[in-house]
Order: sequence, then structure tokens, then C-alpha cells
Amino acid sequence: MAESIIIRVQSPDGVKRITATKRETAAMFLKKVAKEFGFQNNGFSVYINRNKTGEITASSNKSLNLLKIKCRHGPLGKCVHCVPLEPFDEDYLNHLEPPVKHMSFHAYIRKLTGGADKGKFVALENITCKIKSGCEGHLPWPNGICTKCQPSAITLNRQKYRHVDNIMFENHTVADRFLDFWRKTGNQHFGYLYGRYTEHKDIPLGIRAEVAAIYEPPQIGTQNSLELLEDPKAEVVDEIAAKLGLRKVGWIFTDLVSEDTRKGTVRYSRNKDTYFLSAEECITAGDFQNKHPNICRLSPNGHFGSKFVTAVATGGPDNQVHFEGYQVSNQCMALVRDECLLPCKDAPELGYAKESSSEQYVPDVFYKDIDKFGNEITQLARPLPVEYLIIDITTTFPKDPVYTFSISQNPFPIENRDVLGETQDFHSLATYLSQNTSSVFLDTISDFHLLLFLVTNEVMPLQDSISLLLEAVRTRNEELAQTWKKSEQWATIEQLCSTVGVQLPGLHDYGAVGGSSHAAAVAMWACEHCTFMNQPGTGHCEMCSLPRT
Repeated sequence: MAESIIIRVQSPDGVKRITATKRETAAMFLKKVAKEFGFQNNGFSVYINRNKTGEITASSNKSLNLLKIKCRHGPLGKCVHCVPLEPFDEDYLNHLEPPVKHMSFHAYIRKLTGGADKGKFVALENITCKIKSGCEGHLPWPNGICTKCQPSAITLNRQKYRHVDNIMFENHTVADRFLDFWRKTGNQHFGYLYGRYTEHKDIPLGIRAEVAAIYEPPQIGTQNSLELLEDPKAEVVDEIAAKLGLRKVGWIFTDLVSEDTRKGTVRYSRNKDTYFLSAEECITAGDFQNKHPNICRLSPNGHFGSKFVTAVATGGPDNQVHFEGYQVSNQCMALVRDECLLPCKDAPELGYAKESSSEQYVPDVFYKDIDKFGNEITQLARPLPVEYLIIDITTTFPKDPVYTFSISQNPFPIENRDVLGETQDFHSLATYLSQNTSSVFLDTISDFHLLLFLVTNEVMPLQDSISLLLEAVRTRNEELAQTWKKSEQWATIEQLCSTVGVQLPGLHDYGAVGGSSHAAAVAMWACEHCTFMNQPGTGHCEMCSLPRT
């Protein structure tokens, strides 16, 4: 009987053990590999060496003995040729297709916690640019400072890892509805990305930010600027998203300039010759990331870095709209948090590290560059190329779209788009319900912007009575949705819709019939001017004093 051997085959999906014999042909061995990994017989390649040299071809004349497979130990042994690849192995990451420039944060943690001590003494310290308080050996700044309380100088390095490895919009409709604002006005627009963090299988120990919806807060946009306004509904939106199984994972903004309206092309303005993110955008991203820290047990503070992402809708090399993803480094987050970084007025690609003043001590900030002679030199970050602060993230759409929320031919209006004449009120709700007559109530009600309106409208907010419906949407449970549909709250909502002149199909089939709340809703009337619900028998609105008709 031929001596059996165990050959370990490494792949991005892990290591498999293949039992073979030295006299076995290469063709038979490759069939075993295909069966073990679930590959097509001719859709893969196997190499003897990690650098993809020494390919094993499907020859019926060569035996494994002639191929000089290097492993010579028993099934329980390991050697340098068959030990599993580490997720932070640079050669492995560089040989992926496409090559991975930044290892994942969890791969970075695996690297720190490997070895004999298993990371026993590892501590991920958050950078601070502030003077340590409580130093009693001298007068406070600006009259005194010492080496104990003085923050260390910062030398900026390109971060080797990233907290999020991919941004994926669930479907094109989510992005297209956001872009519609720019298409209709030509003004730039801003939104918060709501979704979830999931495993990104294309990168070892990778994390993906999946975007299910975009919330558009109050803002003022022009063709070349954006101003965010105070949002009184921000906390409520976060609460509703949490009950839907979502969280705020990032922010998105447009930087689009139409180039040829006939061809539908846009200007390609963000590239290696200009900038990818401006200094002002880096500071904004750093501020958002500081507000959404990443929980980490290896940090004395309990948090390290952030998984909050930045997405930009801008022109690509083909003059079509592209979505680019970024984060800023932990060093940038520290500079922004401690108010040490400023933008340059006339050069968007440059930042500026503040100088110390009597009010604030700022540590020296340096970056390394290559001079014209090819020598590495250290430069003071005044000014600072923001490319040292940026981490790029691939942004994709799935081949098979995913739908957390239903897609309608006549969707409910998005919030805060009054400038387009698209308002969220009971008239628009009635119109939406009359145009979406699906027999499945869950499909009709599963709209992120509609759910927000039901909770935040001023006439009849349902914040305290909508939890059952949100659970139904989260779990895709039609039975729960039907239970909520029979509540008095939904009956009242439908009666309010009927007062604005839009008749809902099958109104008698909806909601709870009878009851004091139902009768009161029928008797009350909504003002056409301010939508205030007035008591029956009045000819003028109690809120705006305008006549009923």
C-alpha cells in the first residue's frame, strides 16, 4: 500500500487538509482539491509556493513525489510551509485581487495580540494634544510648562489599518433618491447614512458599513457650499433607527458640477492632481468620528478610533457620478478634537497646524516628505498636505440588491425638501397611500421617511405607540403589521388623510371602527393653511384665524 501523506492547501477561505499518496498523479490531486473547496474543475490554480510560483498542472504523468511537496510531518504537525496565513501578512494582502493597501483593524489587533505574551501588555493609547492637568510644580500655561505635562510632538504617518474596509449601498434607489436633489436644483446636498456594520469577507477580518437609508437634516445648500442647520429631530431619528435595527454609520455629501447637460456628464474635479478630501472636509469628518467613537477593550479609555465613514458623490474619470469613501486617521481625529487643525483659505488640499498662543498650547506637528534629491526630510505641518490624514475606503453596490425598506414607484417625500415643493404632510401621506394599494400592508408602510413622518409630525405624532410597527418592519412580520393596522392610531391617521380631500381606497377596511377617538377624528377638521386640527362647529382656524374654506 502506498504511503499516504496529508497536504495542506491554503486559500483566502482558509486551510484545507487533502489526503493523498506520493504516487498519486497531479490531475487526481487537483480533483480532490476542487471537491474539498467546492471549485469547478478548471476554475482555479494551485501553486507550490506562496508567491504563486510552481503551478501544479493537471498532468496524468507527474506524481506528487516528483513535485517535491515540502511537508514531511504527520497529520497533527505543522511547519512553516503549512501554518495558516495571518490576516496581517503583507505579502498575502498584496497578492489579493485587488491588492489591499490597509489591513483591517481586527487584523491589526490580531498582530498586536499575537506572539508569546498574547498581547498581555498591549494598550491602544488615544493621542492627546492638550497639557495634562494637575501639574503643581509650576504656574499654569502660558506662565509655565514642564516635560511631565507637555504633550509630545506628533509626526504624522499614513495609517496602516482602517476601521471600516468597505461601504456598500444596499441598492441604487437609496443613492439615486439622494442625488435627485442635486439633479433638480444644481445645489450640493448632505445626508446621514443609516445602516449596520457587517462582515466583509473579501478582506481578512474586514468590516463593511451597509447603508439602508439616508436621512437629510435641515440645511442650506448652494452650488459650491453647504451649511447644516440645527436639527430638533436628530435624537428621535436615532431612536427610530435603533428600533429598526439600524444606526448612524456615516455621512454623505455631493460635490457635483454639471459639464454637459445633453450627455448627462459631470466634472471630474477630485483626483491626485487636486485633492480627494479638502482640509475643511477632513476636519468635519474628524469631528463626526470623534462623536462616534469605536468601542475597544484594549484602550484605557474604552474607545479607539471610529467606524464612522465619509462618502462623497462626485465626478469620476469617465465624467459620471461616482461614490468615493474615506475616513480620517486617528491622528487627524486627535488634532480636530483638541482644536489644533485649521483649513487653508486658498488651498483646499492643505491644512495648517495652529501655533501656540497664550490661550492654548499646541504641540509641534511634523510630516515626512522626499526632497528633490530623493532624501527623506521632516517638515513642520504649516502647511500640511491632508493626504497624510486620509484613508480611502472602497464604495460599492451589490450585484443582487438588498432592500431593508420597500421600493415604490411613487415614494413618500423625503424630509426637509420644502425648497423643491416636496413637503411631508397629511396630503402627501394621503396621496402616497392612494397610489400604493398593495394588499400587503407591510410593503406600503416600510418606508424610512414615512416612518419618520409618523413619529415626528406635529399634528399626531406616534412616538409612544409605533414600537409594534417598527418591530414588524424590522422583522418583516406582516402579521405584526396587520395587528398595528387595526389600532385606533392608524384609524385616526386615515381619517386625517381623508380630511385633505384625497379619498383612500377601501377606507372602511382599515383600522378600528367606532370608539371615541374615531368619532372625534371624524368630527374635527384640518385647516387647509396650517393643518391644525380644529374642534367641530368652528368657522375659523383656532391657530391661524383663517377661514375654513
